[in-house]
Formats: sequence, C-alpha cells, structure tokens
Amino acid sequence: MVRTGPVTSRLECVTRRMVTPRPPLKSSFTAGVLSGWRSFIWMAKIIVPTSLVVALLQWSGWLDRIDDILAPLMSLLRLPPEAALPILSGMLVNIYAVMGAITVIPFSPAQMTIIAIFSLIAHNLILEGIVQHRSGVNVFKMTLVRLVAAAVTAFTVSRFFSGTAESVAATSVIQPYAPLLDSLKGWALSTGELLLKVFVIIIFIMVFLEFSRAMGWIEAAQKAFKPVMRVFGLSDRATTSFVAGIAFGLLYGGVVIVEEAKKGRLTAEDAGQLHVSLGINHAMIEDPALFAALGLNPLWLLLPRLAMAIIAVHCFRAARRLFARTTRTA
Repeated sequence: MVRTGPVTSRLECVTRRMVTPRPPLKSSFTAGVLSGWRSFIWMAKIIVPTSLVVALLQWSGWLDRIDDILAPLMSLLRLPPEAALPILSGMLVNIYAVMGAITVIPFSPAQMTIIAIFSLIAHNLILEGIVQHRSGVNVFKMTLVRLVAAAVTAFTVSRFFSGTAESVAATSVIQPYAPLLDSLKGWALSTGELLLKVFVIIIFIMVFLEFSRAMGWIEAAQKAFKPVMRVFGLSDRATTSFVAGIAFGLLYGGVVIVEEAKKGRLTAEDAGQLHVSLGINHAMIEDPALFAALGLNPLWLLLPRLAMAIIAVHCFRAARRLFARTTRTA
C-alpha cells in the first residue's frame, strides 16, 4: 500500500515549481525597458516644471533673505543664523545646494555635521514630495513627517556637540544676480544632465527588477531581508521598493513603489509605512559619502537616520492601530 500525505504534497509542489516555465529573459528585458520608459516620462513631467520654479526662486535672490525667518529653528538646533541658508537651500533644492553653501561658509565640523543630518532627511522636499504624492501618500503629511524627523534628529545629535551655536565669520555666498537668460541656460543644462541620469538609472532598475523576477531572485531577497524588514517595521512585500530607495534614493524608490502598487504587490498601508521610512532614510551610499568627503564622521551621518526611520515607522503603525481602535469604539 502506497502512503500519501504531506511528503507527497511537498514533492508535488517542488515538481510543479520545477516544470513551471519562467519568463524568457528577452521578454523580461523588453518589459523592463517599457516600464522604465513610462516611469521616466512620468518623472520628467515632475522634474522639469518643479526645477524651473526653484531655479527662478534662486535667481530672484529670495533664498538669500531667509536667515531671520529660520533663526528660531537654528537656535533650537544650536546652530548660528548663517546655517539657515544651506538648510533652506537643501529643503527646496537638493544635497548639492547644501554642499555648495557649507563649503563656502566657514562652519565648524560639528556645525556641518548637524546641518548634514538635517539636510539628509529633509532635502528636495518639493520634487520628492510630489513623487511621494503620486505614489499614493499625502504630500503635506509626508513633508511634515520629514521636517519633524529632521528637526528631532538634528536636535538630539546637537546635544552631543559643544560650541555649535557660535557664529561663523561673515563670508558672503551671495553672488551678483546673473542675467535671466544665462540662469535659464544653466538650469536647462543641469536639468538635462539630471534627466539623463534619471533615464539611465530608471531603465537599469526596471530591467534588473524584471530579470530578478524571471530568475526568482525577488522571492529569495524577500526571505533574506525578512529580519531587516521586521526591525524597520515594514512588510515583506515592500522589500523590493525598500532596497531600491535605500540604494538609489527616494526619487527612484518612488518609481518602484508606484510600479509595485500598480501591480497589486503593495497595499496602501504598506506604501504609507514605506514612505515614512524612505522619507527619512534613503540614498544611504551616495548622499552621506558627499558629506564624508568633507571629513565628517560617517557614523553620525548614518546611524541617527537609521534609528529615526525605525522609530518613526513604529510610531506610525501604533498611531494607525490607536486610530482604528478609537473609530471602532466610537
């Protein structure tokens, strides 16, 4: 008499997986390119108008007249008023704007560290906020989360340093206004370079993801990252988007999140928690490396953001559970 049971069932499952054909690599490449092209067009429609508005704000000199507005925040972070310029430039533009300011104004290493920590969390808020909004989360709520997280993290770290509030030598970083046409030419050149970079990276990511699914690597990665995702308070389903955001940044991570949500691989709750985490902690290689090149300690640039991302997601989940419980009892 032949025994049947769990062993036979497992053998059947293994056999079924072995005989199930995987998508051909050529089809995966084509699907990745098409998906990447659609994502690039979607991203370009955000980047071009947003960067133009910010460039015009810079050209008008408006960004150079905000020291008094942010002076209370600078005092809270134990920073001199001059730190307002790189912080606001980073909030509206990007990390490179912060780098341009702190390499001209003679900040101390401690002051640069606090500025860097704030800016690594809260930078490029307009563009990245729009990408997050298109990914299914509220742009105002997510921007507020990033600003609060940046302020709390920088405030906490500032307590480990002394003398950070000391004023710096008066060094002008304000250049005479360039002609508008020259400024627009510079904007067009820099935006074109950015779009080319975005195109190459997005196509690479999407093709790689399609290959990974065809080869079964996605399932293996989800198993390997399960302990990490649990620590960060995230669902296993968010592994692909999480790794993309950690490695390549929020813009590219946002594109992957959109694709994953469209295909039903992420729930609205998954996406919300993921955006909280990546909004605080993304581009863990490139962005900190820029500041580390100035001689700043990489541990201060990495560990506080990691800790804040973990705390923020767990707080977010607890708040959702509390709200749901309150709604049921009301």
